[in-house]
Order: sequence, then C-alpha cells, then structure tokens
Amino acid sequence: MADAAPVELPGRLAILPFRNKVLLPGAIVRIRCTNPSSVKLVEQELWQREEKGLIGVLPVRDSEAAAVGSLLSPGVGSDSGEGGSKAPGGSGGESTKQDTKNGKEPIHWHSRGVAARALHLSRGVEKPSGRVTYIVVLEGLCRFSVQELSARGSYHVARVSRLDMTKTELEQAEQDPDLIALSRQFKATAMELISVLEQKQKTVGRTKVLLETVPVYRLADIFVASFEISFEEQLSMLDSVDLKVRLSKATELVDRHLQSILVAEKITQKVEGQLSKSQKEFLLRQQMRAIKEELGDNDDDEDDVVALERKMQNAGMPANIWKHAQRELRRLRKMQPQQPGYSSSRAYLELLADLPWQKVSEEMELDLRAAKESLDHDHYGLTKVKQRIIEYLAVRKLKPDARGPVLCFVGPPGVGKTSLASSIAKALNRKFIRISLGGVKDEADIRGHRRTYIGSMPGRLIDGLKRVSVSNPVMLLDEIDKTGSDVRGDPASALLEVLDPEQNKTFNDHYLNVPFDLSKVIFVATANRMLPIPPPLLDRMEIIELPGYTPEEKLKIAMRHLIPRVLEQHGLSSTYLQIPECKISDCEEMEMQLLSIIYHVCRLNETVVTHAMVKLIIERYTREAGVRNLERNLAALARAAAVKVAEQDSALRLGKEIQPITTTLLDSRLADGGEVEMEVIPMGQDISNTYENPSPLIVDEPMLEKVLGPPRFDDTETADRVASPGVSVGLVWTSFGGEVQFVEATAMAGKGDLHLTGQLGDVIKESAQLALTWVRARAADLKLSPTSDINLLESRDIHIHFPAGAVPKDGPSAGVTLVTSLVSLFSHRKVRADTAMTGEMTLRGLVLPVGGIKDKVLAAHRYGIKRVILPERNLKDLAEVPAPILSGLEILLVKRIEEVLDHAFEGGCPLRPHSKL
Repeated sequence: MADAAPVELPGRLAILPFRNKVLLPGAIVRIRCTNPSSVKLVEQELWQREEKGLIGVLPVRDSEAAAVGSLLSPGVGSDSGEGGSKAPGGSGGESTKQDTKNGKEPIHWHSRGVAARALHLSRGVEKPSGRVTYIVVLEGLCRFSVQELSARGSYHVARVSRLDMTKTELEQAEQDPDLIALSRQFKATAMELISVLEQKQKTVGRTKVLLETVPVYRLADIFVASFEISFEEQLSMLDSVDLKVRLSKATELVDRHLQSILVAEKITQKVEGQLSKSQKEFLLRQQMRAIKEELGDNDDDEDDVVALERKMQNAGMPANIWKHAQRELRRLRKMQPQQPGYSSSRAYLELLADLPWQKVSEEMELDLRAAKESLDHDHYGLTKVKQRIIEYLAVRKLKPDARGPVLCFVGPPGVGKTSLASSIAKALNRKFIRISLGGVKDEADIRGHRRTYIGSMPGRLIDGLKRVSVSNPVMLLDEIDKTGSDVRGDPASALLEVLDPEQNKTFNDHYLNVPFDLSKVIFVATANRMLPIPPPLLDRMEIIELPGYTPEEKLKIAMRHLIPRVLEQHGLSSTYLQIPECKISDCEEMEMQLLSIIYHVCRLNETVVTHAMVKLIIERYTREAGVRNLERNLAALARAAAVKVAEQDSALRLGKEIQPITTTLLDSRLADGGEVEMEVIPMGQDISNTYENPSPLIVDEPMLEKVLGPPRFDDTETADRVASPGVSVGLVWTSFGGEVQFVEATAMAGKGDLHLTGQLGDVIKESAQLALTWVRARAADLKLSPTSDINLLESRDIHIHFPAGAVPKDGPSAGVTLVTSLVSLFSHRKVRADTAMTGEMTLRGLVLPVGGIKDKVLAAHRYGIKRVILPERNLKDLAEVPAPILSGLEILLVKRIEEVLDHAFEGGCPLRPHSKL
C-alpha cells in the first residue's frame, strides 16, 4: 500500500474558489475561467510561468455578491472565478473587516481545501468583445488548511499548512487492524459496484487497474469524486483527514450508489416490460409526424397547443389565473400525447380558455313599460309576482351593479315558475341557463370533482357558464327543494356559497381550482315546497309564492297560450284548431282566400272548439293547480285533428292532367257540401297539389269522450261520498296545490280502541286522538249520549281512514274535519255535501288558524264545493283569493268547534243550552 513521494506543499498558494463544489485529491476536472479575477490568477500563476506551480482550490458557499464559476463534468467547462473586488472571509479577519466597511458582502470561504496542479492549459479570446478566457484541467493532490487569507491584486493568496499524513505516518497507519478491515470492506463494495457497471460500460477495466494499484485512502477520494452527492457530503469528505473516518464514509457512499443503481436497473427492467407497447406507439407516432412534415401536412399536436395558447391569451383571464394557466401549459408542452395525463391536462386548459372571464351580455336600457307588457303577454294573472319582478327591474335600472336578491318561486307544478325566470332574462336581454337540481345528492355536482379523480369534471354551475359563454346570465336553479344528502356531501350546503353575494365573488370549483366570480350572475330558484329547503339556504332567498290558477284563469291561459303552442308543436296552423264565437261559412272563407292568394288556394281542415268545451275539459278532465294536464288534453285533440288531416292528405294530390274548374262549379260544389278540387296554373307553370275543404271537425261532448275518454271527475263525487254518516270533507295543502280530503269513520264491535289508516304522520294521528277525546268529553252536550257517564266506546272500536292510502299525509289542519266525522258517526247524521272545512283544534274546542288558505279555497272551488268553513283568524288570508272565486263561495268563519258543527250539518247541530263555553 506504499504511495509515491508526497507532494511538497509551498507555504503560500494562490486560491481559486469553487462555488458549491469540492475538488478531492486524485480527482481530475476541467473548468473554463471567464471571470476577470480567475483569469488574472491563471495568467500570473500558471500561464506566464515556465514551470507550472500549484494553486489552491477552496470551496465557497453561495453569495449573491460573488460571481463564482460552477464545476462541470469532465469535458465541459464553466467559469470558476469570483468577483475580483470582494474581500475574503474565513481566516482573513482584517480584509473581511475592510470589505465590510466598504459595504461589500464577504465571501463564505471554507477553512480547508485541496492543492492542485494544471495538467493542461489553453488560452482563448472571445469575439467581438476580445475577452480572454482559459480552459484548465486540474488534478487534486493533497488537503491543506488555511491559516491566513489575503488579497493579491484581484485574486486571493492563502498561507496554508499540510493536512495529509507523511510517508512515515502512513506506513505506521497501515499496520492498524481496524484500517485493514475497513480497506477490505471498501474494496469489496467497490468491486461489486465495478461488476454492476461492467455490464453497462466498457471502460470499467481501467477502474479495476486503479483498484489494484492505487492506495486505498486515495481510492476513497477518487471513487467519491465520481458520484453525484450533495455539497455538504463533499465537504464532509474533504474534512475527513483521519483515514478510518474517510474510508468509513467512502464505503457508505459507494454502497449507497451501488444500491441506487440496482434499484434503478430493477425498475427499468420492469418498466421496459410494461411499456413496450407504449414505446412502439411512440415510435410509430414519431414516424407519422416525420412523414407529415415531409408531405407538408404538419397538423400535429404542437400546432394545436399553439392555438390553445392563443385562445387562452384572448380569454381575458385575471393575472393570477393567467399565471396558473401558463404553468399548466408549460407542463402540457413537456408531455407526449400518448401519456395518461395529457388528455385531462388539455381538457382543463380548454375549460380555462372557454370560460367567460370578462365576456358579458350587453344590456339594453331597461324599459319598464315594455317589460310589463312582455310579462302580461307571456303570463296571465300572477299580479303580485309580476309586480315584484317589475320592482326588481326598476332597481336594476337605477343601479345596474346593485346586488339583487335571489328570487325563489315556490308553488305547485305547472304554474309557470320556470317560464317566469325565462321572462326575467328576456326583459334584461341576458342569456338564460337552467340547472336542474332534482335528485342531486353529490356535492361535486355543485363544486365539481377534484382533478385527481378519473373522469373528473367541473360542477354544473361552471359547466353552464361555459355553455352560455357569458359571465352575467340569468341562472335558474330548478327544483332546489329536491336536493338530497348522503356520504358524498350535501349539495344544499354547497349552494350557500353560491347564493351569498359576499362569498360568490371568489367561488372555488374543485375542478377549476382557481376562484371564479359569480357575482354578476342573476340567480333564480324554483321549488314546490319550502319545508325541505334547509333554513340557512332559505334565509339567502326571497320567497315568492305562486298559487294555483282558477278555472277562469285556466280558460284564459288555454286561449292565449296553450292552444297556439299546441298547434305549433303539432305542425298545425290556426285554421286547424279555432275558438270562434261563430263559425265563418266555407263559401265566404273561400272567396276571401281567392282574393288574397295569387298562385293557389289551400282550404285546410279545421277543428272548431268552443269556450264551453275548453271549460268542460278543465272541469271534468283536469283538477290541478297548474295547467300541464290541460295542455296534454288539448294536445290529444290536436293529435286527433292531425290524424284526420294526414288521412285526407293523400286524396288531395292531383295529377297534372286535371283541368281547372270554374267559379260556377266551385260555388255549386260548395253549396252541395261536397269536396272541392282546384288547380290554378299561373304564368304557364303547373301546380299539381291542390286541397279540398271537408266539413269541419266539431268538438262536442261525444267527441271529447271519444278522444279523451270518459270524464275523470264529476260534480256529484262529493255528494256520493258523504251520502252516509261518518264521512266529512276536509281541505289540505300539498306540494301540488290544494286538495280535497275525505275523512271516513266507522264503528264496530271491539274493546274501545282507535284504528287509523291512510299512511298518516304523527301530527295527524295526534289530531285524531284529540278529536276523539273532545267528542267523548262533550258527548252529553252534543246529545250523543243521555249522560256524561256513558262511555261512547263501550264494546266497540272506532276506525278512521283517510282515502288515497298511497299518499303520505300529515299536519294539524284536519282537526275540525275529524271532529265532524266522529260526531256524524255517533249521531247518525250526514254532513252537508256542499261544505268543506279546514282548521286545527285544541282540547278545549278552539279552532286555530292554518296555512295554505288560498290553495285550499281554490281546491274547494275546483271540486264544486259551495261552502267553506275556515278559522276566523284566517280572514286576512282571503285577500289573496281572487274575487270571482270568493263571489261563488260562502265563507263561514268560526272560532270554536261548536260553530263548525253548527255549519256542517243540515239544520245545524243541536246543543244543550249550557254546552257553549
């Protein structure tokens, strides 16, 4: 293990700084010096001397004030000079203080370095600047310690002392058993590393020679110098003067490098087996791209990326979002199209480019009169609702940037909630987008999925804005009361941020992952019921209730809106379905058409429907709050007319050989009621298609039954159902509007139990128990038993049933109906068939107010009820009921149950004189 003669180290060395790099003894590096101070050092210490001396290489740490060259791999050069005006630190305390006084930051010198000699030196001149540069190949020789550091012109000189052992010390250290064991371990690890590298490289044979000839303590530095290790580990190796410590650290580093190579090789083999198909596809794509370039048909993905970047630049993104988009675009450029994440990354950037960051709909100056006329034209009735919309538009006119409320239209189906939202967009000249929330249970439908998931996509709000391409549309959140919640989150809670004007300015979609401004969007919500909507969400909206329509309103809606729409949907003109007061004769209509049409006359088949028939459809075929079933029935009539026209159409086509008929013949045929065939040939051209004028299709009651079937509802239904004692008529409110609810009670042999059926809730069950208790307590006063001591339920059970058992029912408003049904059962007297009632009762017999009065009164009117019993405290709610409805009903206001019973029975309910409290 003997080493060559130690290098004679001079007392002073010129210092060449290495920035964040370490030159170890035995290592050879090639550097390029361009800095003036480094050039001066090389020129004076190496270039101008015939016998090349030694220089010191000293590591320095990062310093913003020092321009220090970086060390590169052999064969590649870089400047390694430092700023010539900077003062050194470390041992040179005086010069450090001097530079600090001059306001210059000191260089962070390491206290130990390596003496090096120049193996090769070349000089060059850069053009056109004329700057001199040197390329130097240095070999590290031995370690030294800096005793004093001083400046010599533009570079530094240090007084140094040798750290490596002398020859005698090395010979003594070689006899140490611990050092011998460490040497063997190091050589074994190094040999294993060489064996692994031998399979990949052909130059490892020279390394084997070094392993056999060079002393092991020199090999440790040489091996470590060839690895990519951190700057701190390099300094630690440089500071390892003790041979045992040096060999121990070198063995650890060589073993770590060996393990990293083995792991990398294992992963490479695994990946090569899995990605052989992908590599083949990549090569084929590259060949295809080259072929397209040769053919001049270069429409590759790079052009698409450039087009995408141009589109993103024109999107008007805010500065912070544009910065984020640029990072994603740079990432996309580095990816190959066949990589798994390429398509998702591109889809994300396309979404950013498509979103309307700055684009808005240009609003015309609001004309409230025109808006009111538009609302009246599109919607019949709904006076209070249209007035609220006009108020909202008036505020927008005075303050366009005002934060308007979130309107929520609540009402039964088919009353025009969605069309009202569309009318708001039309009045504001904004685009309209509808988002259905019915059945939504996943929060991601509102906020979007995170991009880490496969198949992720933005939420419905961001996707809707992308589709309308403006940032200020009118957005309808339809069926907001039908959102659910499960393990995937609560969409209603996610809507809190959307509908809050203070928060939606920075709405954060999980997929988008950047804030988006929703404050310009006008939100309108619809719901059938308010109860399922969470209170915090309900608090953010202004509730506007839309009750059901009266039969008169339905008739007007059918004449103005439904019939024209049905005709258009079925491809019929206005002559197919008419609502005339009197029918124009066929001859007069034909003469008018002959005067107005130049080329040919088309007298089309028509269906004549009177107002009475439409009213009959409303009363006998539809009983609903809205008008959807009415529209379906009108559509059935239109389809019947379409079938007849289609069947007759084949008989209307004539050949070219048919001669024109004269006016005299036309008159005679019309007078006889026969079919008319006519061909008019203007300007010498043949027109072969002519039409006949058959007798009109009159829609009367037989025709209604033929097309729509037998009537579904009858005015005698109520009278038939209350024909026996124990049945009363109540009024209830549902999500579809008001409804009539029959209550049936019967007695049977038993033990005094009460049975309730009809899918009832807890509240209505308690109301039934309460009604039975009150009747039993007042049995004597109501003349149901001779004395109060007699038990009405002795040896018999009571069964109360609410028909339509498949429909859930709950609420306190059936209290008075239950009492009336029980009194009717026990007194064997029938309840009046023309009377319906609603109201909550107390144990003391008071009648308390209930909700939904307007819907309930409208339901009573639809069913042909003439008398309605209401709590007296609901008198204020009758102001919302249309006057024509009230004029056709007798409203009976009551305070106590006794008054209800007095109105419910024919001739009143006889009570004992002291019975009323």
